[in-house]
Amino acid sequence: MSDFPYGEAFSRNVGWIALWEQQALRQKRVAIAGMGGVGGVHLLTLARFGIGGASIADLDRFEFANFNRQVGANTATVGRPKTEVMAEMALAINPGMSIRRFDRGIDESNIDAFLADADVFIDGFDFFVLGIRRKVFARCAELGIPALTAAPIGMGTGFLAFLPGHMSFEEYFRLEGQPEVSQYIRFLVGFVPRGLHRSYLVDPTRVDLANRRGPSTGASCQLCAGVVAVNAVKLMLGRGGVLPAPWHHHFDAYVNRLALTRLRWGNAGPLQRLKIAAAGRAISAMPPAAAPLAEFAPCTPVEEILNLARWAPSGDNVQPWRFEVLDDDSVLVHLSARRGDSIYEYRDGEPGLLAGGGLLECLDVAASGWGRRMSWRLEGGDGTEPVHRIRVRFQRAAVGPDPLLGQLTLRSVDRRPYRMRRLTGAEKRTLEQAAGPELVVEWHEPAAERLRLAWLGALATDIRLRAPEAHRVHQRIIDFQRAHSPDGIPAGAVGLDRVTLRVMRWALQEWPRQRLLNRLGGTWAVAAQLDLWPGLASGAFFTMRLAGPDPSPSARVDTMLHAGRAVQRFWLQASRLGLAIQPTLATLAFSHYGAVDAPFTAQESVRRKAGALAGTFRRFLGNDPDCFVFIGRIGEPRARLPLHRSTRRGLDQLGIVRRMS
Repeated sequence: MSDFPYGEAFSRNVGWIALWEQQALRQKRVAIAGMGGVGGVHLLTLARFGIGGASIADLDRFEFANFNRQVGANTATVGRPKTEVMAEMALAINPGMSIRRFDRGIDESNIDAFLADADVFIDGFDFFVLGIRRKVFARCAELGIPALTAAPIGMGTGFLAFLPGHMSFEEYFRLEGQPEVSQYIRFLVGFVPRGLHRSYLVDPTRVDLANRRGPSTGASCQLCAGVVAVNAVKLMLGRGGVLPAPWHHHFDAYVNRLALTRLRWGNAGPLQRLKIAAAGRAISAMPPAAAPLAEFAPCTPVEEILNLARWAPSGDNVQPWRFEVLDDDSVLVHLSARRGDSIYEYRDGEPGLLAGGGLLECLDVAASGWGRRMSWRLEGGDGTEPVHRIRVRFQRAAVGPDPLLGQLTLRSVDRRPYRMRRLTGAEKRTLEQAAGPELVVEWHEPAAERLRLAWLGALATDIRLRAPEAHRVHQRIIDFQRAHSPDGIPAGAVGLDRVTLRVMRWALQEWPRQRLLNRLGGTWAVAAQLDLWPGLASGAFFTMRLAGPDPSPSARVDTMLHAGRAVQRFWLQASRLGLAIQPTLATLAFSHYGAVDAPFTAQESVRRKAGALAGTFRRFLGNDPDCFVFIGRIGEPRARLPLHRSTRRGLDQLGIVRRMS
C-alpha cells in the first residue's frame, strides 16, 4: 500500500524511539513461530512498533477453546487458519509490512527458510511443543540470530533471551535424554525458578502435563508480548541492555512481584535440580485431571438458564432436583425435598423445600440474562408426596439482566472466620429489602449475642459428633479426595485445621474410632474451630422467620418454597455486597428434634442433649426453634483464595430429558 502514511501512523512511537530509529525498524524482520496465545499478540505488538517484515508459522486453525487468550480468536475466525487471520490483522495495522506465511508450521525441512533474513527469532510455540522448539533455538545459535522466549505463566510472564555467544537453550534447560513429562517439568521450572504463580493456582488438577493441557489467561499473553517486543526492539536498534540467559526474568501481576534471577548453571544447578525433583513429586501426587465441568453442553437458552441455576445451594450439597426440559420455554423440576437418609432433615423436609425455593430464585435471576421472566406452579398433589413437581415457564420479556446475575456462581458457603466489623445500616437495609415481605430478619451483633449463637452451634456440633446416624452422613458427604467437590463438601472447606482434619479422617473410617475420640473430648475441640471462634469472628448472626402465621399443612410446601426464594435473594445480595454467609441449620435441626422429643437417634444420651439444646435455644432467642426458617452468620470475608468449595453436578447428571416435538 504505497499511499499508507507510515510516518504518521507510528509517529507516537517517536520520543521513546528516535525518528531515525523508527525508520530503521521499517527495514527489520522478525520470525515468530506460532500464532496462538503469545505468538499472535507478539505479531500485532511489533506491527504497532512499525516493524517492516515478519515470517510467521502455524499449522492450526482457530477454535472456541482459544477465545480466552488468543488475540485472533473470535466468532468470525473459528475454523480459519491462524496464519491467514493474523496476517490480515497485522496488515490492517501496517499495510506495508512484508509477511511470509508458513501455513504448515515448521519442521526440519523449512527452518532455514523460516529464519531467512530474520533479525530476531521470537518463540510463540505452544508450551508442550518441545521437539521442534529445541531445533529452532539450536539453529538460531548456529546462525547467530538472537532468540527470545516468554511463557505466559498464571497471570504473569517468564522471559529469557538466548543471544549469540552466551548460554544456549539446551545448556540452560537440559532437556536432552529426558522423558517427555520430565522435559515439561524442566521447561516449567527453568521458566519460573521462583514459582511466583504457585500461591494462587486454585485448581491444580487443571495442570495435566501427560495430556498436554493447562490453564491460561489472556492477560499473561499480553504481558509476554510487551516484554518480548521491547527487548526485540532494543536488539534490532542495537541499544543493548538485554540480559541473556542464564539471567531469567519473572514478573507476576497478581502478586505484584518481579524476580530477576541468574542461574549460573541453568537447570544443572544443585538448587534447580532439587526444585525439579520436588515438582516431579508434586505432579505425581496430584489427583487425576479434572473432567469437563459439564459434559452436557448447553445449546438452548433454557439449558443455559439451568446451567446457571444449578449452582443453587442445598444441604450437604445433595442437589435434590432433577430437570426435565419439556419444550423451548418450559421445564419440569422434580424436587426430592425429603431424602429420608439424613439426620439433618426435619419438619417434613423443610431444608429441602428451602433449597427448592433457592433454586426457583436462581432460575428467575438466570432467566433475566436471556431476556426472560420465570413463572412457576406446583403440579397436583397435597404436599405429602416424596417428590414435588414444579412446572417452570420462561416467558420472553423486555427485561435486562438482574443485578444479582453475576453472583449465582460466586455465592458459596464460607465456614472460615470473618473480619469482625459490624455491618453498616445501609448493608442491613439492603439485605432486609432483598428478603422481602415474606421473612422477618433479626440481627444479633453484640459480642455477647454472637457468643450465644456460637454456643448453640457448638452444642449442635457436640450432638452430631455423638450420633452414629450423623456419622454415616458425614462419611458420605465429606470429600477428602477433591478440593472442588461436585456432590459433597471438600474436607478443606469444613473449617478445621490440617491436624484436626487428619484426626477427623481417621475417626470417620468407623464409628468406634469416633466414639473413642468423643470420650477424649474431641467434640469440643472440633466445636471450638467450627462454631465458637468463627461465631465470634463475624459481623453478626441473623435469624429469619415467617412474617405471617405458620402455614397449614396443605399450604406449607408453597410457603416454604417462597421462603427459600427470599433466603436465596438475601444470600445473593450479601455476595454482591462482598459479604460471606455460613448457614447454621444444624442448630435448627437438633433444636427441633429436642423440642418435639423426636427419635432421630438410637442414642438416648444424645436425645437428652437435643432436649437441653432446645431449652437453651428458647432462652437465648425467646422463641421455639420451629418459629425460625433460617439462621446464619455473616461478615466480611478475609482475603483468601477459594481453594476448596462445593461445586455442582453437570446438567447431564441432573436428569435432563429432551422431548422430541
